[in-house]
Amino acid sequence: MTVPRLTRSYLAVPAHRARLVQNAAASAADAVFMDLEDAVPPAEKAAALEAAAVALTAHDWGQKTVAVRLNAIDSASIQNEIERLGGIKRLDAFIIPKAEAVADIIRIARWITDAAGTRDAPAEMELLIETARGLINVEALAASDPLVTALHLGVGDFAASIGARSAEIGASPSGYRHVGSAAEGHPATPLDLFAYPMMRLLVAARAFGLRAIDGPCGAFRDPIATASSAAKAAAMGYDGKQVIHPSQIESTRDAFVPSDEELAYARRVIAALEQAERNGQAAVTVDGKMVDYANIRMIRRLMSFKQQV
Repeated sequence: MTVPRLTRSYLAVPAHRARLVQNAAASAADAVFMDLEDAVPPAEKAAALEAAAVALTAHDWGQKTVAVRLNAIDSASIQNEIERLGGIKRLDAFIIPKAEAVADIIRIARWITDAAGTRDAPAEMELLIETARGLINVEALAASDPLVTALHLGVGDFAASIGARSAEIGASPSGYRHVGSAAEGHPATPLDLFAYPMMRLLVAARAFGLRAIDGPCGAFRDPIATASSAAKAAAMGYDGKQVIHPSQIESTRDAFVPSDEELAYARRVIAALEQAERNGQAAVTVDGKMVDYANIRMIRRLMSFKQQV
């Protein structure tokens, strides 16, 4: 049986920054992607590509998932990038930025297959959904090609795409809140800009058996924001979250690991349902709540995260 990729903490690193790439390879992140796109200035693009090729073979990446984020789909360099890297066996996946059209993904999949060379299988594709058009087409994109194995939400570019008035990556605009009536003293309740795109991407990923990766928390020096952002994604059912700084790795990873309390409750539910089955029942009360086989299915997913620790 194929072991699912572990991508709870997915560290981004500029491909042309050799020291940062080396540190990423040695880090505790589950996954790393070397960036050829936004984190690399135009004058460094060619050097970044060669640096990524060298790093894939020169560093010990351990059990990490290792990916490279390509330049834009309509860039002049993307096919060359795939040809240069596609045959390197240690490369697990290409991340495709601003995925919007099925025809583009099918064409890129053909390039990846052609570049595979002596690999046992072509590198996978992980699609970065970061525009309004990409989100509208996310279900079709998820089903577009067998090489597609994951969907990422690009929170910064998505916010820009819809015109959100926020300058902080991954955070809702401060003005996006519900304000109550005068009779209630005008209480203000913050709202989550990303609730809808996160859920839509997650449903598409689950419908087609893909992993779902949330975008990063830009406030990397704020441990509370980092941890709470990861906890939200984990609670929703995401498989992991991008991080932009090594200081975010531990708390992000831990958000996706079930707590001792969650595991203790899971074991009580399993034991109670096993006893119910012996008594000819399919439902039982645990801690004052009714549980049945749907709970078992939820618990199995919870336990699968524990087994990945």
